[in-house]
Amino acid sequence: MRREDAKEADYYLGEHVPDIAIVDLGLPDEDGLSLIRRWRSHEVSVPVLVLTAREGWQDKVEVLSAGADDYVTKPFHIEEVAARMQALLRRNSGLASQVISLPPFQVDLSRRELSVNEQPIKLTAFEYTIMETLIRNRGKVVSKDSLMLQLYPDAELRESHTIDVLMGRLRKKIQAQHPHEVITTVRGQGYLFELRG
Repeated sequence: MRREDAKEADYYLGEHVPDIAIVDLGLPDEDGLSLIRRWRSHEVSVPVLVLTAREGWQDKVEVLSAGADDYVTKPFHIEEVAARMQALLRRNSGLASQVISLPPFQVDLSRRELSVNEQPIKLTAFEYTIMETLIRNRGKVVSKDSLMLQLYPDAELRESHTIDVLMGRLRKKIQAQHPHEVITTVRGQGYLFELRG
């Protein structure tokens, strides 16, 4: 369902839960980044794909840091947009009902939810996928390439710096509920999930 501006998009999200939201940063009434930040601050967890003419890596980091899950730079091929949409939807699709319990962490695979101390943590689709992968491989180093494969099955869509941004956001959210560092960066190898303290 197409909406022409931020106000219409806000209204629609208040009434419906779409599978995915595609946001053009050049909205007529508001910058797309502030729209995404507002959605995330109000715990809107729908996957967000951004369309932008900004090509610098700093711009891409800003887009991801605002809460977007992925982005496409203009001019783009519709096939690339479709491929990235499908990748996001695959990441956000439900799995067989199952719970991984690693107190105080709990991952509900069917709901794609992470809880810490029985408090749900609002994660984007990509943040959840990273956390699930790390917890499934707890005590083992997971390479950045392995995480990229989970997020982007299509090799041409992968950009490694996105992992660093997503990991930073994920750590901040977890530390709000759990004071101990649980995700360690193993230099030159990847990331390790390990409970301490």
